[in-house]
Amino acid sequence: MKQGACIQAVIDISERIAKSRIPMDNVLRDYMQHKRYIGSKDRASIVELAYDVMRSTARLGWWLDTIKSADTPRLRVLAYLCLAEEKNKFLLDQIFDGEKYSPEVLTSEEYQIIKQLEGKTLDHDEMPDDVRAECPPWAVDRLKALYGDNFEHELKAMLPTAALDLRVNTIKTDIEGVQKSLAKDGVITHKTPYSPVALRVEGKAYMSATKAFHAGLVEIQDEGSQLIALVCGVKPGMRVLDFCAGGGGKTLALAAQMENKGIIMAMDNDSRRLEKGRRRYKKAGVHNIEVRSLEDEKNRKWLRRQKGTMDVVLVDAPCSSSGTWRRNPDLRWNQYGPSLDEIKVMQEEILERVADKVKPEGRLVYATCSLFPEENENQVKKFLEKHPDYEVLPLSQIWDSNWGKKPESDPYLRLSPLQSNTDGFFAAILQRKNS
Repeated sequence: MKQGACIQAVIDISERIAKSRIPMDNVLRDYMQHKRYIGSKDRASIVELAYDVMRSTARLGWWLDTIKSADTPRLRVLAYLCLAEEKNKFLLDQIFDGEKYSPEVLTSEEYQIIKQLEGKTLDHDEMPDDVRAECPPWAVDRLKALYGDNFEHELKAMLPTAALDLRVNTIKTDIEGVQKSLAKDGVITHKTPYSPVALRVEGKAYMSATKAFHAGLVEIQDEGSQLIALVCGVKPGMRVLDFCAGGGGKTLALAAQMENKGIIMAMDNDSRRLEKGRRRYKKAGVHNIEVRSLEDEKNRKWLRRQKGTMDVVLVDAPCSSSGTWRRNPDLRWNQYGPSLDEIKVMQEEILERVADKVKPEGRLVYATCSLFPEENENQVKKFLEKHPDYEVLPLSQIWDSNWGKKPESDPYLRLSPLQSNTDGFFAAILQRKNS
C-alpha cells in the first residue's frame, strides 16, 4: 500500500471509533476483517499509528484548541503527523494527494494548521500536567491523590507501547528450553525481574509464527498478571476456586504451579470466555481444571454448597481496567461497560459471595487491574470490617526467596508501568483465621 492509503485507513478507523461505543481493538479487528487485501506489514503500520494517535488524544486536542481549529479525526491525524512525525507541507502533499484510497487533498484551512504547527512538538511547556500525562478529567483527582508529586511521571509511563511478556508453561518445558526454541524462530527474549517463569520479548515478534507458541510451551501474559497467580500460593493437591476465570490466563498459571495435581474450579458468568479457556487448557496440556459457568443454575447451586472447602480462592475482579491504559488507551476516554460506581458494587458482591468458601487458614486473593484505591485498598478495608475472620497477609511475609525480586509495595501487591514495568495491578492476600 502507498503511504497515503495507510494514512486514510487510520483516518477511517479514527472516525469509526469516534462514532461508535465499541472498544478500539474490536474496531480494528472488524476493519481488518473487511480489508483482507491489506498485507501484514501494512496492517502493523496502520494499527501502530492508530494507537499512537489515540495515545495522544489530550495533547492533540490541546493543540487544536490552542490554534483555534476544528477538531475532527482527520485533523487529529494531520496534527499528529505534523507534531510527532515532523512531516512538512511537501511530505504531507504527497500523502494527501486525493488519489484512489488516499486522503483528499489538503484544504486552505488545513494548510493553515500545518503552518501553525510547523516546528512544534507534541508536548508543550504550557500544557497542564494532566494533558501532558494524557489523564482523563474524571481520573485526575483520584490519581493525584494516589501518586502525589509522582503523578505526571506515573501517567507518562503509561504512554509507550507495552512490552510483550510471556509465561513459560512449566508443565511442558523450562525457561531455558523456551528461550532456545524461540531463538531458532528469530525471537530473542530476556528473563524479567519478578516472575521466575516470565520472559520479555526483545522488540516485536509474531508469536503465532513460532513453534513454542503452537506447542503450548508459552502463553502471552504480562509479568504483573503472572505475579497475581504467584501470590495465591497454590501447591500440588490443593482445591482452588478461580472465581472470575474469564479466558483462563491466570487459571493456566495456577495449574502450572500445582503441577497438574489437585483441582481448579474455573468459574465465570461468561460461557463464551470459559469455552475459549478450555481450548487453551488443552493446548497447554493441563487436565486439573473443571470449568463451571455461572450462567447454569446447577453450578450456582454447587457453589452454594462449597462453604469452607477451598484452600485458595482467587477473585480477579471486574474493574475499570485503568491499569491497562498502555494497551487500551481508548479506555481513558470511553466507557464501554458499567460505571465505576456500578463496578464497585459488583466487586463487593463478588467478595461477599465467595467469603465463606475458603477453609480456615486458606487464602482469599482479591485482585484487579485498576489503579484506583476505591477499587483496591478501600474494597479490602470494607471487606475486613464485615469479616473479622479474615486478616491481611503482607506481601513481604509470603514472598518466596526462590521467586524473583520482591516488588516494593507492602502489605499489598501494587504494580505500575513506572514502578515495575508491568501493567497496573493490585492484589490483597487475605487469610481466613482458624477460629
